[in-house]
Amino acid sequence: MNRLAGKRVCITGASAGIGAACARAFAERGAHLLLSARRIERVQALAEELAAAHGIEADAAALDVTDREAVQRYVNGLEAEGKLPDILVNNAGKARGLDLFHEADIDDWEEMIDTNVKGLLYMSRAILPHMVARDSGHVIHIGSIAGRWVYPKGHVYNATKFAVYALTEGMNMDLVGTKVRVSSVDPGLTETEFSVVRFHGDEERAKQVYAGTRPLTGEDVADAVVYVANTPEHVDILQLVMMPTAQRHAMIVHREEG
Repeated sequence: MNRLAGKRVCITGASAGIGAACARAFAERGAHLLLSARRIERVQALAEELAAAHGIEADAAALDVTDREAVQRYVNGLEAEGKLPDILVNNAGKARGLDLFHEADIDDWEEMIDTNVKGLLYMSRAILPHMVARDSGHVIHIGSIAGRWVYPKGHVYNATKFAVYALTEGMNMDLVGTKVRVSSVDPGLTETEFSVVRFHGDEERAKQVYAGTRPLTGEDVADAVVYVANTPEHVDILQLVMMPTAQRHAMIVHREEG
């Protein structure tokens, strides 16, 4: 059963990867889209493509989720236009660096904390009161298995995703008695721009992350997000953990030789 047709879905970081895949998956099911990212040209092109292909409404906006005032202005604008979302997908996030803690770049830490934690908080805090007021809505975080198992040199990225894990639980507790749900989809090894960003544009190093194995794709994760969003209102999936079949733990990945 498709429960998503006609719903309005807000997706952050929708310019590429998991965010763009989620936009396509929701559009295919007849949901209207509110797409945002810092790269406005990409989200604008995606919004136009999906609106034409599926006959839905698709709006694009330039938004940096780390800018608290910009986030509030964005949500205020949605309210004024009567376009507050039924579903919020907190997808914007990043990893920066893979170094020993005592050698890591503090600027990398700042970027991850600002985007992965504060950005998620700002978006959720701005939109959730509206969901509570109408007693319906669903917030879906894109977490990570890094929020369950720490791996070497991951430290601060791990910490930000552990924060997402805790926030998913905490927000759910505070929403008890309402029909508003909060979920987290936590993927393992997924090939998107993730590793290129982590390694500051070093594409060769990024390729080695996925060498010899078949990772998840953005579309695989989007399938899970849509599944979670499409559940009946009385069903609340707190966390959904997924990995490629070749992976069984953050540190256990089967790789083919050659």
